[in-house]
Amino acid sequence: MAQSNNKSNGAKSSAKSNGAKGDGYDLVAENRKARHDFFIEESLEAGMALTGTEVKSLRAHKANLRDSYARIKDGEAFLQGVHIGAYAPAGQFSHMETRARKLLMHRREIDRFWGRVRERGYSIVPLRIYFRGGRAKVELALAKGKHLYDKREAIARKSSRRDIERALKSRNQ
Repeated sequence: MAQSNNKSNGAKSSAKSNGAKGDGYDLVAENRKARHDFFIEESLEAGMALTGTEVKSLRAHKANLRDSYARIKDGEAFLQGVHIGAYAPAGQFSHMETRARKLLMHRREIDRFWGRVRERGYSIVPLRIYFRGGRAKVELALAKGKHLYDKREAIARKSSRRDIERALKSRNQ
């Protein structure tokens, strides 16, 4: 009887390691519009200071990064405009959905980003929220805004690439 328990425990652990979360990376939310609206110069990973109900909502993939940005104030970085949905089982003790969340970054990273934002007109935009090794992380990007003609050019490039691939695919068949 003890042997059958060991076999079932072994099956559980191997099924867990073979799952999508086995590598320790779980994407929660992605800001696809940021790549459309901005030229991404550089990106970096930062931790977030969250409450318990925020973590549970993120694990349920209840997050939205649209129209969010990072702001540096008094030498600290904060994530603004990120909507993390309320955790229903918490009831009245749940978190505020769009509060400013402190980012956990090294001083030199904050200073480098702040210098680029202040001098050259860059923005700090979150690209993704994900879990790595059980901890919530956000990928921040130093971004410069695109003009309308840049967006049109990118759309035209994508459509021409799609047309070429379609022509090659029909030619090979």
